[in-house]
Amino acid sequence: MSSQVISLLQALIQNTCVNDGTRESGQEHRSVTTLMEFFGVEGEIFEPAPGRQSLIYRISGTEPGAPSLALVPHLDVVPVDPAGWTQEPFAAEIIDGFVFGRGAVDMLNVTAAMALAVRPYVTGELEPRGDLLFVAVADEEAGGRYGASALVEQRWDLVHIDYLLTEVAYPPLSNASEPIIPVSIGEKGAFWSILTASGTPGHGSAPYRSDNALRKMVEALHGIFGSATPVSISPEWANFVSVLALEDDLKEALIDPDRVDEAIDRLAVTDPLFARYVHAVTHLTVSPNMLDAGMKANIIADGATAAVDIRALPGMDRSYVDSYLFKAMGNARDDIDIASVMDMESTISPVENPLWDAIGSSVEDLEGHRNLLPTLMNVGTDARFWRSKGTVAYGVGLFDDRMTFSQMLALFHGHDERVSVESVERTTALYEKVLHYFFSP
Repeated sequence: MSSQVISLLQALIQNTCVNDGTRESGQEHRSVTTLMEFFGVEGEIFEPAPGRQSLIYRISGTEPGAPSLALVPHLDVVPVDPAGWTQEPFAAEIIDGFVFGRGAVDMLNVTAAMALAVRPYVTGELEPRGDLLFVAVADEEAGGRYGASALVEQRWDLVHIDYLLTEVAYPPLSNASEPIIPVSIGEKGAFWSILTASGTPGHGSAPYRSDNALRKMVEALHGIFGSATPVSISPEWANFVSVLALEDDLKEALIDPDRVDEAIDRLAVTDPLFARYVHAVTHLTVSPNMLDAGMKANIIADGATAAVDIRALPGMDRSYVDSYLFKAMGNARDDIDIASVMDMESTISPVENPLWDAIGSSVEDLEGHRNLLPTLMNVGTDARFWRSKGTVAYGVGLFDDRMTFSQMLALFHGHDERVSVESVERTTALYEKVLHYFFSP
């Protein structure tokens, strides 16, 4: 198994399916070709834009009406700045037992593991009791417009399913009171927005009382950066905190809306990466990440735009988000227009069902316990498109002890992204067992 799954992971990284958000990027057709060669069986290709391919295999179950399951990895990766890496980002070299490369944990490790686990069913060596679906999708890193979103809306006849596995596969919690495996059961909503300000052009040498769009935007962003964001303590977060090996007062503070910020500051002293995660899953987060204004250094800016990444917890919709933005911008709010780029509310799947049981039995076989922790993600995944149709969707994996929960968080979209060979092998074994248990009578 090792050589096959690692070789496939390396090939997927080397395909360099970098998605910068433009229609022309991604070019996931390269990895679709790699996967079809790996399976040795032609699948159905969905291509809503040139090169933006997703690969679908649907294997009919032997028992009509039996629960159906999909494995849904993605093929694209985010851009990279090679200057920040110690290794070549797309060489996929193995160093000290780690595969280095963009996409190693987001999520080509899972893509390779899922492909190996599902291959016996694709080739006909094994037969599932219910329908089994493998969908390797394009464009996850830019919202799924050319991938899962389009597939679910245009080809629900092909990709409808009862249960689904995708990302995020997290390492076990190193600060838990007992061995425990996080299972991603839900995610925050995404409300990406563009802020726009207008002004009047003029000569930059005479700025007194000028109508400068950039000034308006900077004032608005200053308010956003300086404003505290709303807190929401979800049942999932309270349950998460209950298993942490922390002093009682800190645990109580972590689930108290009035004290959680204080608790996060305390956590940041010893584990800043975990503190960042805690903040994200307990707050509305608003991150202005791009700013563009003006035409030339000596022309007063007649226009300015800012792109803002907004992630919302359950119960927070677009009206809630806009209300917060207007309040945070203060006096500048009358000069700013807000346009929606993406509106996806938070989605959460229930537990205690055939897929949850199959994961528990598989973890017990491989780890000697069945301690599963329902976990809310601060990132967005393709699961939300299926959840909106009623599908139960999770993310889970198995890792060795060479990477902690906090360390992995830093590698997502970060420098020197890597995953251990053993972790990929263990995740593959997990998926093989999940398929076995899920489709067992």
